[in-house]
Order: sequence, then C-alpha cells, then structure tokens
Amino acid sequence: MKIIGELINGTRAKPKEAIAQRNADYIADLARRQDEAGAHFIDANPGTSGEAEITDMLWLAETIQAVTDKPLSFDSPSVRAIEAALDAYTGSALPLINSITYEREKLDALIGLVAETGANVVALAMGDDGMPSDSLQREETALRLIDTLTARGIDPERIYLDPVIVPLGTCHETGTHVLSAVRAIRRQRPECHITCGLSNISYGLPHRKLVNRVFLVQCMVAGLDSAIIDPLEPGIMAELAAAEALLGNDEWCMNYITLSRSGALD
Repeated sequence: MKIIGELINGTRAKPKEAIAQRNADYIADLARRQDEAGAHFIDANPGTSGEAEITDMLWLAETIQAVTDKPLSFDSPSVRAIEAALDAYTGSALPLINSITYEREKLDALIGLVAETGANVVALAMGDDGMPSDSLQREETALRLIDTLTARGIDPERIYLDPVIVPLGTCHETGTHVLSAVRAIRRQRPECHITCGLSNISYGLPHRKLVNRVFLVQCMVAGLDSAIIDPLEPGIMAELAAAEALLGNDEWCMNYITLSRSGALD
C-alpha cells in the first residue's frame, strides 16, 4: 500500500501560516513525522497562486528534502510550479506529480512533462464535463485517461489513478460509486496503481476519522493500493496494516508482526 502523506498542504491553516512565515522547523517536523509513520511519498502543496506558488513550492521542496529521502509529491494546479520543483528535485526515487486529468487543457499542459521526466503521476478520472456523477463515468474516464498516458510511453506502474471522491454528505451513493469504479479499473487495468484523496469522503460529517478508516478498508478490498491520507491519524496505519495482512498482501504477516513488536500498532 503506497501512502502519500497529505499534511504539508497550504490550504490547511497551520501549514499555510508556516509557509507564509517560512517556518522551516514546522514543515520539517511534519515531513519527518510522516516519513517515520510510514508514508512512501510526502505531499508538497503550497496552496498559493501566481509567482508565489513557484517560490513557495521550491522552498517546500528544499525544506522537506533536508530531512527525508522519501520522494515528494508535487501538488499544484500550476504547471510552472511543478516544472520548477522537478528541476530542483534531488531525490533518488521518482517523485509524483499531483495531478493530471482528462480535461483537455490540463492534459495537454502536463502529459509531455510526465512523459519527459519519468515522474509518477496522479491521474484524476475527471474530464471536460466536470466531476463524475456515477461509477460508469468514473470507469470510462479513467480508462481513457490511462490509455492516453500509456500511448505516450508512460509506464502503467507510474500511474496512480484517482476515481475522484466527492463528499458522502453531498451524494449518499458516493461510496458505492467509488467502490464499483475501483473494482472495474483494477480488473481492466491491473498494472496501474489506484489511489484516492481519502478524507474527501467524510467532509462535513461528524466523526470524520471513523468514516475515513472504514472507507479505506472497503476501498482496499475493492482493489485500492494507494491513498492520500494523514499517516499521523491515530489508528489508521494500524488498521491499514491489519487489512493488508487479511488481504494476503503481507507474506507470513511479517510486516504486521514487525509493527506490533515495535509498538506501532498500540
């Protein structure tokens, strides 16, 4: 299970303040703690715009790379910010671009960069007709997007398909639509990763963490093998490890046993 640690995000109040004040200690601590919790990628999202998006992204990349060797996930709607970040990236493992869609303008702007750099990419199952409304629309858009990317020579194993989660509070069938789409995509394009912005499912609901954790396990059963989550959330990494063992993805339960012995499951 590939975990993308979501906490360094300028749309959140504390990271936003830290980015504005250039509080490197706060950002470095978030990066280090997510690494230690088991994140495979560390998200870097300035949450700003214009020229500030570029300078903030570069500062985040420098600050995070100073304390962890985990690859970064460059999360920005700005192609220029992502280009600058990729130029400044010094990690040995391939970074992640978050994200590309089947919207023609965004697809045209980013597909060449993904192909040329060899980076991993989050591919959102969303086209010019907007947010997907049901499982079939998610599936069809996802398959077209995957096929377009692979036709440009992008390795399917570098694609992290995101079926697009909208809040359960705005569409009571969101969960079933996403689960159905994940199953279909896993069946038809098994070589690709499938990820999601997990916390979107619970937006506006009480006890959000409960909804997030239950939905994560349901998605894993359906075929999800990656997630954009808060790895510091109490219990979520333990439940993830147990689910991996139960799904047969942890030979002899060795990862689960190792985590237990370290106290990480307590």
